[in-house]
Amino acid sequence: MDSERLAIREVVENWALWRDAGDWERFATVWHPGAWMSATWFQGPATEFIAATREGFDRGVSILHLLGGFTCDVVGVRAIAQTKMTILQRAPLDGVLVDVACTGRFYDFFEKRDGRWGILRRQPIYEKDRLDPVDPAAVPTLDAARLARFPEGYRHLAYLQESNGFTVKLGLPGLRGAAVEKLYAEGKAWLAGSPTPGEPERRAG
Repeated sequence: MDSERLAIREVVENWALWRDAGDWERFATVWHPGAWMSATWFQGPATEFIAATREGFDRGVSILHLLGGFTCDVVGVRAIAQTKMTILQRAPLDGVLVDVACTGRFYDFFEKRDGRWGILRRQPIYEKDRLDPVDPAAVPTLDAARLARFPEGYRHLAYLQESNGFTVKLGLPGLRGAAVEKLYAEGKAWLAGSPTPGEPERRAG
């Protein structure tokens, strides 16, 4: 892996480590000004994401990230990085403490400014998930019709988050379909010189 890809990989790893550890000052350095973050429960400027994440962290919201394989396409001072990841959230569901593991990829639009690589847009791709009780003897009861409302790739994560007061966005990119194909096209356009890193997901209304 060359020095540019190593530098980008370090930013991706720092995102997960500093965010999950609550190191907000250093977490802010992985983004460039004007960066955008999308998640199941949040779509907006990275600065607002940092504030919302910090508020949730202080309230005891338990969301962690594990990283896996990494690939990166670099063209000049632009790059698209994809990193295998698992989002881990623990929260109560109808009185039963559960864990959700959602596996997918971080799809990141990078730019190098003043010699520093930073994220301009992060869009997770949600591939599959599962829900398990922390205590195997305590089994939650899920509403099948409500569960089916959510996309397959983050169905259980969305169910848990909505049950805990989050507003979850539907239609986010999954392993297949129009949403992820649009994202791939935006990535190619970014590397080819498009003026903006695609059209990020936005909050309804």
